[in-house]
Amino acid sequence: MNGIIVEAEIENIVDTVISDFDGDKTIDAVNIFNKPDKAEVTILVENLLRIIYPGYFRDRTYKIYNPNNSFAITIEDIFYHLNKQVTLALDFCKRRGTLTEESRAEESYRICKEFFSQIPKVREFIETDVLAAFDGDPAAGCFEEIILAYPGLFATTVYRIAHELYKLQVPVLPRLMTEYAHSQTGIDIHPGATIDKFFFIDHGTGIVIGETAVIGKNVKVYQGVTIGALSTRGGQKLSGKKRHPTICDNVTIYAGASILGGDTVIGENTVIGGNTFITRSIGANTVVSMKNLEMEYRTNNNELKTEEVVQSDEWYYII
Repeated sequence: MNGIIVEAEIENIVDTVISDFDGDKTIDAVNIFNKPDKAEVTILVENLLRIIYPGYFRDRTYKIYNPNNSFAITIEDIFYHLNKQVTLALDFCKRRGTLTEESRAEESYRICKEFFSQIPKVREFIETDVLAAFDGDPAAGCFEEIILAYPGLFATTVYRIAHELYKLQVPVLPRLMTEYAHSQTGIDIHPGATIDKFFFIDHGTGIVIGETAVIGKNVKVYQGVTIGALSTRGGQKLSGKKRHPTICDNVTIYAGASILGGDTVIGENTVIGGNTFITRSIGANTVVSMKNLEMEYRTNNNELKTEEVVQSDEWYYII
């Protein structure tokens, strides 16, 4: 091929693509320096884990023998970078209105101070989540195993961090944090959800918890559970409205269950069986299960057989 012709054609391709960046589309944002950085947010999450679980996640950057000095440097570093990302987020998301540069800096600093003041409360809640995991899972060998290896606790921890920023009305960053946890664990918890103490996710893959969900104390959730909206056809008109269920204290929700709707309330001490589909409220002290099903299979000689699948209270505990 003629090199001159190829070069001209490539230049033409480049010009065609770049000329499409004309600013008329929502996805046009050529300036990469005026918005939050996903990679920076990921680093922030990983650094925050070191002060949520001191001693469990080591920083290899600093060679400091005094642990308190090391934590002091880590906290100051997190504050600096969080402040920077919050400032960008306040400018990036127009829902908060237009702020002057000085006002944005002051607001970001206030938010970061308030966020760090809530770290002891976050750690208090996470301590109960660790205890709930150890209490609720006979396979848990020790607390250290839960902290270092359980995806459910990781997703819950990131949620609890992001939730504090969400309550402070920080745009974008809380969702970037929980989506990072989602990408790592397959567990999707919106930072706007309200989750009380002693929350335990067992296994976890495929769990979805929506923005306006409210979950009480001592709730246990298995893999594949959806605590979601009944319908989102209203789009942005539904923003700010209660779209997701309320789960009261001491509820267990087994694998594959879907609980939908903002008016749906699951009463205290209730057990929701696997693969159930619930769109209305369930009273307290109730066991909900699917009606017995039939399993169909064919033998090697192509003979069709069916067996009734029986679900019982005992079965729920051997998932």
